[in-house]
Amino acid sequence: MNLHDFYYDLPEELIAQDPLSDRSSSRLMVLDKETGKIEHQVFRNIIDYLNPGDCLVINDTKVIPARLIGEKIGTGAAIEVLLLTRKEDMQDTWEVLVKPGKKARIGAKISFGDGKLVGEIIDIVEEGNRLIKFTYEGIFEEILDELGQMPLPPYITHKLEDKNRYQTVYATHEGSAAAPTAGLHFTKELLHKIEEKGVMIARVTLHVGLGTFRPVKEENVLDHHMHSEFYMVEQKEADKINEAKKSGHRVIAVGTTSTRTLESVAREDGTIPATSGWTQIFIYPGYHFKAIDALITNFHLPESTLVMLVSALAGREHVLHAYEEAVKEKYRFFSFGDAMYIASDVVK
Repeated sequence: MNLHDFYYDLPEELIAQDPLSDRSSSRLMVLDKETGKIEHQVFRNIIDYLNPGDCLVINDTKVIPARLIGEKIGTGAAIEVLLLTRKEDMQDTWEVLVKPGKKARIGAKISFGDGKLVGEIIDIVEEGNRLIKFTYEGIFEEILDELGQMPLPPYITHKLEDKNRYQTVYATHEGSAAAPTAGLHFTKELLHKIEEKGVMIARVTLHVGLGTFRPVKEENVLDHHMHSEFYMVEQKEADKINEAKKSGHRVIAVGTTSTRTLESVAREDGTIPATSGWTQIFIYPGYHFKAIDALITNFHLPESTLVMLVSALAGREHVLHAYEEAVKEKYRFFSFGDAMYIASDVVK
């Protein structure tokens, strides 16, 4: 499987720079994963494709304002730090991405907010990431909320006016360096209507790391290494998913992160245990899905692991044809863009 097999041509003007004022008014492409047939809809009409007894699985992770701009103590050089993963076994220590890396040698100290927060580089780990230990007075989360910025993807060049627009309306557990963007289309009102229809909504948590978005550099995609991300599934949420499966209804994942969580923990019969841990699951064509039946997702970067995941579910040819159609119809792409619903027997 070659990297170029997952390439498509995307005009730059179709990369969405700003979220829509009404989350649920984005466009929705409905793709039948068996036939490749396509329908064009508005996202709020997703409710028409969900049936009583189905289980919609959402990722309730919350993006932290993980981008910190500071200066190196001693030289005043500007340094940008992106928080990736809190090290549970080391107090106030994070794995981070640092730019420029050459100024962040072991022992270097960085001041943020005129010394409100000070970080010391204590180690260099895989792919040049750093371990940084912070010192501060007060509550770390409050200081981060004051000093940090939302870590928007590099293809978004506009400054976000309201940082809550890079959060889902159900974001709860802090820990992500990026939003689970398929969930950005849901409003509280739409979720309420979906529940009223008899669809169960189950929450899982996967803290999205930058590994999800790292470009694949190997020509043979099977040589690509996925980074670890932390997930958590509670018992009452697992029960909802298992109830849907047991009664012959569908499990519909909202986003690739919910998908990766469920497929990481699913038993061979597709049932979901209550558990937590770290996953490096890499889903590409040929993968046998155990847990999910359908997927709500955004349009992803060419040659990305996320395009490979949706291709595993719907077939590479169907997905690339759908993306060509989306370009032709001028859909909006990536994090603030439009959505796609992939399922069986949905387009007549």
